[in-house]
Amino acid sequence: MSLVILRLFFIFICTFTGYSLGGSSGVSGIPYGMFGAAIGFVVVIVEMSARNVSLKGLSSAVFGIMLGLLLARLSSSFLNLFIHIDEDVSKNINLFVTITCVYFGLTLGLKGRSEFNIVIPYVKFQRQELKEEQIILDTSCIIDGRILDVVKTGFLDARFLVPRFVLNELRALADSTDHMKRQKGKRGIEILHSLKALPNASVDIYDEDVEGVDTVDEKLVKMAYSLTVRILTTDYNLNRIAQLQGVKVLNINDLSNALKPTFVAGERFNLKLIKEGKEHNQAVGYLEDGTMVVVENARWLIGKNAEVEVTSILQSPSGRIVFTKLVNKEA
Repeated sequence: MSLVILRLFFIFICTFTGYSLGGSSGVSGIPYGMFGAAIGFVVVIVEMSARNVSLKGLSSAVFGIMLGLLLARLSSSFLNLFIHIDEDVSKNINLFVTITCVYFGLTLGLKGRSEFNIVIPYVKFQRQELKEEQIILDTSCIIDGRILDVVKTGFLDARFLVPRFVLNELRALADSTDHMKRQKGKRGIEILHSLKALPNASVDIYDEDVEGVDTVDEKLVKMAYSLTVRILTTDYNLNRIAQLQGVKVLNINDLSNALKPTFVAGERFNLKLIKEGKEHNQAVGYLEDGTMVVVENARWLIGKNAEVEVTSILQSPSGRIVFTKLVNKEA
């Protein structure tokens, strides 16, 4: 509402200025006032149509133009110093050189806008009092859904960025003819709606694309590197690739494994055995958090509860496996 009032006030000022100029010239101020109002309307329309222009892209364009003007100035000075030609011809050559240099500077600035913060560090200025950080969401963590529970607890307070190409990937999954992919895509879109509805969560769609790479994972890593933000994912391969390139990653699976109960050798607990294990005479059960428990020599107890004792623990990237034995084999 404040923007509407500001725009109307600007148009009024333009109209009043035009009317005053007409009156001071000794003619009717109405035509001048109408001309001023028209200029105000044009400026407001241009401002409204440019509302989706990113500050980063605009800054890189301005920097490119400044670089082009500087190169044009140096080139013109060089030509005037070593080449003596007619003044009119010199003006035309300088104009051509200026237009050419500005064009190259503008195109180079727009092409390299993803690395623009490296060229001019102050463009990427971050206020120290702003505690909110930015985290890019990967497709896998959106579909996984556990991010909702993490955000609800308040442990993760950040501004979440969803790149446009990630949203397009979710939409492609939701429109897929494959039933499983279609369900994953719909689930991911619903998770985003639920996340955006949380009072302590901020979700923004990042429209700027990443040039020079094709796959979604490569785009995520390059975007996170250029913005100096972290990626939230459940993809193990993306995690490893991002770490190799110096990008910090938050892996929900790592968080889940860290929060699972810690067992020590000799600890005992009751467990319901569900199915056979991979090795001979093994039985397998699961804890409430999904941790797999392998019980030696317990195949005959499948479908029943048994008291087991921890012998060892295996921690793998996919999760934690607890190896146990029966406390009382004769029971």
